Amino acid sequence: MTTKAEAKNQIGQEFIITREFDAPRELVWKACTEEKQVAQWWGPHGFTAPICEWDARPGNKIYVVMRGPDGTDYPMGGKFHEVLPPERLVTTTGALDEKGEPIFEFRHTLTLEERNGKTKLTMHSRLISATAGAEKYVGGFEVGMTQTLERLGELLATKSEPLIIERTFNAPVAKVWNAITDVDQMRQWYFDLKGFRAEVGFEFEFVVEHEGNTYHHLCKVMEVVPQKKIAYTWRYKGEPGDSLVTFELSAEGDKTRLRLTHTGIETFPKTPAYARKNFETGWTQIIGAELKKFVESKENK
Repeated sequence: MTTKAEAKNQIGQEFIITREFDAPRELVWKACTEEKQVAQWWGPHGFTAPICEWDARPGNKIYVVMRGPDGTDYPMGGKFHEVLPPERLVTTTGALDEKGEPIFEFRHTLTLEERNGKTKLTMHSRLISATAGAEKYVGGFEVGMTQTLERLGELLATKSEPLIIERTFNAPVAKVWNAITDVDQMRQWYFDLKGFRAEVGFEFEFVVEHEGNTYHHLCKVMEVVPQKKIAYTWRYKGEPGDSLVTFELSAEGDKTRLRLTHTGIETFPKTPAYARKNFETGWTQIIGAELKKFVESKENK
């Protein structure tokens, strides 16, 4: 059994764990600081976090309950000390006993460095306090944290930032709105749609032939705010995955700012045909060239 003196000797132990994730730093930062995301990866393999209070602001308290595979709960408390997005997060955390008192406490300094689109995460953890019952926890800390960061990597592998394209057109909002919702106009710059109505629940489809492949698009209108916003699902017949395309309009004097957001691209097959860069190229051409030319044309009044 560990004595108080032996526990005191443990204080000062340091662990440094590094990982590289194939994800931009902003995405990794969000996964490490947004409560709902932290709950999905915090804890070793097989653990869940049914309670996760994680409001990443200096001075705020941390409270997480990890639940093991056998159903046992392990409460953890702590505090946020430094929050410098998207580079540095300093916290203290430790397991709590039945009375809610810390059994031990680590001071963690998490840093993120972006390198060619990837992110290097460094977790520097130093034991700053320990009771006689801390040894079994401290002894397994490195393995537990390593598995926890592996779960973070698994979560990041399923996510990607939304694709966003923004352009300003020399045309009023009403004209741009008609161009993106009137089927006759849409056929002139968009796709050869059989039908389209700016009504929630309306389903439409179209087929595109590209480089010898056929892409059968299936879509459903999910939200309509006249003159401001329209959103519809975007998927492919016979293929897994589903995504959402949103058009948002805002007036800038006599001009119109259009923001297109495409989320869920990562749910499509992991093949070159569905690579993110292809969607980026396609939407840039459609919005930045075809739609712009159409709404700014003097012939299209």
